[in-house]
Amino acid sequence: MERTSLHQVVCFGEVLWDLLPTKALPGGAPMNVAYHLQKLGSHPALISKIGTDDYGKGLVDMLASNGLTTDFLQVDYTHPTGLVYAKPNEHNEVVYDIVFPSAWDFITWQDDFAPLVAEAGFFVYGSLTSRNKVSRETLYRLLEIAKTKVLDINLRPPHFNRTHVESLLRHADILKMNIAELELITGWFSQFANTEDRMKLIQDRFHIDTIIVTMGGEGAIVSNKGIVYRHEGFHVTVADTIGSGDAFLAGFIYRLLNGAGMEDALTFASGTGAFIATQSGACPSYEVSQITALMQAATHKNANLFYNN
Repeated sequence: MERTSLHQVVCFGEVLWDLLPTKALPGGAPMNVAYHLQKLGSHPALISKIGTDDYGKGLVDMLASNGLTTDFLQVDYTHPTGLVYAKPNEHNEVVYDIVFPSAWDFITWQDDFAPLVAEAGFFVYGSLTSRNKVSRETLYRLLEIAKTKVLDINLRPPHFNRTHVESLLRHADILKMNIAELELITGWFSQFANTEDRMKLIQDRFHIDTIIVTMGGEGAIVSNKGIVYRHEGFHVTVADTIGSGDAFLAGFIYRLLNGAGMEDALTFASGTGAFIATQSGACPSYEVSQITALMQAATHKNANLFYNN
């Protein structure tokens, strides 16, 4: 077992395969965030669970080949590795069927999770893993231990309910969401036309220090203790938007780990998300120098990025 102090970030939650019409891709927001943190030079740990099937083996091979530890990846001998079926509907829009139950719904407590999470600077978690009691109970135990808690909301009907989402929000120090999720959650409490008012409502109601909202073609906005920062995004040619929001979050955390302020972190996150949108899939192979080159070359106007799928 590795020394837990090596891991500055711990990501908790789903690992799975996205079964697209033409190919299968490894995915799951926590895994994507961990992958990009590793590529950026951090050394995250990933807590999740896989089955004994070939899909599980494929995830282990992918993680290991990219230098990510698999020490905290549990094996489920009853439930299969997570799968998501992507299907076009009658409007030619892709809808996602997230298979339940999956191995990642049954992440059980391990004593070595406690020092791992306690010693990490950031603990990244989402809302999807709370859909089942087993993983949810493990998550809440870890939230009591974690230092800076980063909630990456991922509202996928019917895999969430208001009670669980509000509970997760109460634990968060940093919250990342897209504009649709911001509008959905604030709609539970009141109606606002202004994005900043919506963000302030959540910030005040749940006592969250930092809220990040990605806004499609409008870029992204961060509110940190009442101070608002905006970035218009980078103009890029988009290959696909799969995982660009996860890369954005990884870039943001990476810069915070290195002592950057909010404005710098937002700019680098924007560049990271933009670069991944120029690539195919959520976890392409790349070098950090490619992100910095894009940021130096790209314009900040007429952004067409920050889709958080």
